[in-house]
Amino acid sequence: MKRLKQLSVLVVASLLATSQLYSSSEPIRGRNGMVASQKMLASEAGLSVLRDGGNAVDAAVATGLALAVTLPRAGNIGGGGFMVYRGANGEAITYDFREAAPAAASAGMFTNNGQYDWNLHHASGRAVGVPGTIAGFHLAWQEHGKLPWSRVVAPAIVLARDGIVVTDDMERSLETMRPTWNAHAGTLAQFTKDGEPYRAGDIIKQPDLAASLDRIAESGPAGFYEGETARLIVEEMQRIDGLITLADLKNYRPKKRAPIRGTYRGYEIISMPPPSSGGVGLVQMLNILEGFDIDAMGLHSAHSLHVIVESMRRGFADRARFMGDPDFNPDIPVERLTSKDYANRLRRSIDFDHASTSSTNGFEWTAESPETTHFSVVDGERNAVSITYTIERPLTIVTDGGFLLNTELGDFNGAPGLTNTEGLIGTEPNLAAPGKRPLSSMSPTIVAKDGELFMVTGSPGGRTIINTVLQTILHTVDFGLNAQQAIDAGRIHHQWLPDKVRLEQRSFSPDTLALLRSKGHVFDFVAAIGCAQVIVFNRDEAVLEGGSDLRRRDGGVAAY
Repeated sequence: MKRLKQLSVLVVASLLATSQLYSSSEPIRGRNGMVASQKMLASEAGLSVLRDGGNAVDAAVATGLALAVTLPRAGNIGGGGFMVYRGANGEAITYDFREAAPAAASAGMFTNNGQYDWNLHHASGRAVGVPGTIAGFHLAWQEHGKLPWSRVVAPAIVLARDGIVVTDDMERSLETMRPTWNAHAGTLAQFTKDGEPYRAGDIIKQPDLAASLDRIAESGPAGFYEGETARLIVEEMQRIDGLITLADLKNYRPKKRAPIRGTYRGYEIISMPPPSSGGVGLVQMLNILEGFDIDAMGLHSAHSLHVIVESMRRGFADRARFMGDPDFNPDIPVERLTSKDYANRLRRSIDFDHASTSSTNGFEWTAESPETTHFSVVDGERNAVSITYTIERPLTIVTDGGFLLNTELGDFNGAPGLTNTEGLIGTEPNLAAPGKRPLSSMSPTIVAKDGELFMVTGSPGGRTIINTVLQTILHTVDFGLNAQQAIDAGRIHHQWLPDKVRLEQRSFSPDTLALLRSKGHVFDFVAAIGCAQVIVFNRDEAVLEGGSDLRRRDGGVAAY
């Protein structure tokens, strides 16, 4: 436990060193283990587990629970997500711990007097799904972990109980979310100082969250889905007109699913299957791009960006047509969508001189929140874990429980037949139903080469996630960038509709933009896209190289 008490001190030195290295796009290097996450404190929590003899899954659980303390807008025990695991022997499995709709859910539950209601869909108790994080983490740990469960939960308890230093990023995020929480005394009590905002440099302690984590450490999932914590969740549901019952909590189960697999220029792609649309979309886009000489076209050239945008456009159109929870949509054509033959057909439809036009005939979908986070872990044996998880738009804290509830059911389509040019859709595959899991873009991914680990990647960012992960792979495989350079390189995004190319400001030359405009592309400039966390295994030097995205600040790679 001495190492846990020294965690904050170790982090300060590590964060300073990390920031200096990132300024020159150099990756962090380590031979024995590595954790890359959106918060350096969480990365250090995972590394402490690796140093104590834990493996990648042990470290992933420690990192994920620490993020629930250090990144309250996205790290969570009140939400859910996906894990891709690849063992050192090459075997791979995925864990689906996506939130599930409660038994009282229905396709029309986001309507009021027959009219769609955005607030019901995204900002009410009806939007809260049964959380999956603790059940998913525990199942993966049961099957692969080495250290005791209480040991991997311990770092998060220490951080919540003893407090963490508020960073600039945390100050801004808490201030941004404060208006949403003004009506909720418990949430204000946890994330303000008697109503006054926390400022960078303050210490924030979360004793109620520490108590909830203590129950999880002692009893595993039963410490969350039953007993005191379950009672607190249901009481909160009653306060905010939510639908989750004690039975919904007790009946929640994570699911093991076979990964989506593909190949790209001799590399093996291992990613998340439905209800994530990420793996299918990623493999489909890579299959299209495999037929182009991206390297010869040049990084960020008009030619390469044009074909990348066109592959994104086609992948997202199919996402809207076909994707949903496979347990409710058994006919999702995954094999066809990820086949090389299908990609060849799509590639032939790309005109080198003209941008395609996205039709408005029913291929929009509801917005997904960027309040998600991703982390990547590799241990000394080269077991690898890629996890993306989320709470969507944080709604309210569980009173006396200390953790925020998700609004993930907002990822369901709003209502049957609801499709319009504002970005709503009402097609059958992703309508709410009891026990159903909403569609997601989360795309935790592992890449292998010749039977060995090559890369672990992923990102938050709502619908931009798939395209961010795509570009980290293109930047390393096609353009030979290291892990940090692959993250730092400018990003683009196209999602079929609206028919615009989103580009990061000041990342592309005026000449390139002029050429793209001449092909018919329309731009939407943004400050940043995604927040990738990447680990690459440098086989020539037998060393891990990690990069952490500073687009959302505070990220860091911990390695030894």
